[in-house]
Amino acid sequence: MGGNAADDARTGKDDRAGDGVTTGGARILVIEDNQFLRRACEIGLTARGFSVTSAVDGADGVQRALADRPNLILLDLIMPRMSGLEALRALKQTEETRQIPVLVVSNSPREQYLDEVTRLGAVGYLVKANLRLDDLANHITGVLGASSVVEPGKNGGSYPPEGTTS
Repeated sequence: MGGNAADDARTGKDDRAGDGVTTGGARILVIEDNQFLRRACEIGLTARGFSVTSAVDGADGVQRALADRPNLILLDLIMPRMSGLEALRALKQTEETRQIPVLVVSNSPREQYLDEVTRLGAVGYLVKANLRLDDLANHITGVLGASSVVEPGKNGGSYPPEGTTS
């Protein structure tokens, strides 16, 4: 999400989720230790109609997910205190959070982690350096489906909702 996300966040660009897609105020939890990237996601996704909260590491993220029950979690992998892999494992082993879709957004080598994050239950893996906020918003909307606001455990408990791809 390098400079493109930062540029979008600074300009307050508002096209909702892109391509005319309405977000419906879906609740997104961003778990990212880099303050600049975390803030860029908060500003950029909020400008696109999402309700965004954030956490500074995996341990904080797991606690916030339990408290806030977001519709989707964006998760970095390399973080202090608790890594993204440990956080993903904890989220998927906890009854209250296991149905929340987790989208990994990291600069860690995709080929090194893709199999493991998929096995642990992540719905996708995006590389930060190649990602624009419009693309991220479209991925989020695609995972959540056309209505975009999906309560954890609804829609038969399956993520992504049937008929969508990540």
